[in-house]
Amino acid sequence: MISNPPADESLVALAQRGDMAALDSLVRRYQSWVFNLALRMVWRREVAEDATQEILIKAVTHLGSFEGRSQFRTWLHRIAVNHLLNVRKSEMEEKAMTFTDMGASLDAVVEEDLPDEKTLPVTQSMIVEEARLGCITAMLMCLDRRQRLAFILGEVMGEDSETAAAALEVSSANFRQLLSRARHDLYQFMNHKCGLVNQANPCRCARKASGFMRHGWLDPADLQFTKDRVTSVQKAAPEHLRELEGLDRQHAKLYRSQPMLAGPDIASRLRELLENSGFAKN
Repeated sequence: MISNPPADESLVALAQRGDMAALDSLVRRYQSWVFNLALRMVWRREVAEDATQEILIKAVTHLGSFEGRSQFRTWLHRIAVNHLLNVRKSEMEEKAMTFTDMGASLDAVVEEDLPDEKTLPVTQSMIVEEARLGCITAMLMCLDRRQRLAFILGEVMGEDSETAAAALEVSSANFRQLLSRARHDLYQFMNHKCGLVNQANPCRCARKASGFMRHGWLDPADLQFTKDRVTSVQKAAPEHLRELEGLDRQHAKLYRSQPMLAGPDIASRLRELLENSGFAKN
């Protein structure tokens, strides 16, 4: 018989007493969630890895101050959100890209066939998938940080409004307003540009992928969004039906079908750092 995994509260209590195995389990439980949140916020995988490590170091080093007044998950969400709201801007954010800018960039990419698969380090289908995921993630960068976080938490990661509002430290009503504005702006752009949600639009991932590679937006030797996938967001995060009822779900399904990536093994890095710093009890 398979035993149920220990609750967060049990692991936290042990970790606060210096149990490194419990701390390791706690970090491993949440490192992929933090990484996937960060990746959708900053677009570049290496920047997301750095942000994930910084977030988890903050959580671990402040674990002694956690008093259990909220769920550990909510507490960690708040640390992650605060970090991502204030972290230095990524290369993509520095461009301050608007939806108008992104539309013009997509229009400027010449449509063409993909190179022969024999010349690529991965399959053509993988290149097309990378182009699709990279493009719809880049669309998020046209939102400001608070709108982007509201959309990722509520629409992509499937958090209910109460949990997401607590992470953003706003009321549930304010969170729903942020999410509504983000949906409106993003989905309006997709309706007029993206062939995945509106077949009348000419833009097609398979026809743009070669141009993405030429512009340096897609590197077949260094995939950002398609390697180390473990499941889809939709399977990993339950759909919160109250917020989603009555909406056009085609757009949301496109984002919720994105893969959840395993990401880097931050737990091992953290353990080594903590042991070297003397954090662990002898």
